[in-house]
Amino acid sequence: MDYRVSVLQYEPKLLDKQKNLAMLREMLRELDTDLVVLPELCTTGYLFPSREALVKVSEEFPSGEAVETFSEIAFNRQMSIVYGFSELSGNTLYNSCALINPDGSHHLYRKTHLFDREKLFFTLGDTGFNVFTAKGGVKIGMMICFDWQFPEAARTLAMKGAQILCHPSNLVLPWCQQSMLLRSLENRVFSITSNRIGSETTAGVTLSFTGQSQILGTKGEILCRMTENEIAVHTCTINPDLACDKSITANNDAFTDRRPEFYEL
Repeated sequence: MDYRVSVLQYEPKLLDKQKNLAMLREMLRELDTDLVVLPELCTTGYLFPSREALVKVSEEFPSGEAVETFSEIAFNRQMSIVYGFSELSGNTLYNSCALINPDGSHHLYRKTHLFDREKLFFTLGDTGFNVFTAKGGVKIGMMICFDWQFPEAARTLAMKGAQILCHPSNLVLPWCQQSMLLRSLENRVFSITSNRIGSETTAGVTLSFTGQSQILGTKGEILCRMTENEIAVHTCTINPDLACDKSITANNDAFTDRRPEFYEL
């Protein structure tokens, strides 16, 4: 089964949702793919000066402006879109991502493991790790940025049947891109890490983002990886069914050889 997957990398403007949506609209306007993954918090930027400023650019799901924008693109281009955003649910803020499908269906994930200053603004996610159906019946799991640090996240999604790990990110630590090679290899799944570029400064705090968005194969092979400063969309053709094969040798299987009675979590 030939399936086109894409990863988008760009530099969002802090607290300028309208400009960010316009930039993303343009980058996706002529994209020919089945599934594309966008960065974490791709409509708002990351280094927020206050909760009040963040609330103004956050939105409810599934009634927000970003959902409307990406739903229109998903339908017109007949592709599934995974993107990260700041979700406002009542008075609670979540660092979330969503899957928008061309048939109008949509699914939500709230970040389980918050990183550093995110804890000043966001509440720990309560959705857990679930697998959803994208275009073509392909099974995807969503995880966000710092979730990579916890192998249980990727393992849970893989055990639930995910063929592709969709991983919106705003990475500042230097280890994730290489660590995701192992996440794909140990779980025999594809993974798509969409990172942002550039830097942001707020109240004397500066963060620089590492770029290097990537698409990985089921043995951890790099199918594509961007540079640290590239603004682009890259596309690869994969066979998602390869993620259903967990064999390592004729006598070993990545899942059936597990002995959870001896593991401590």
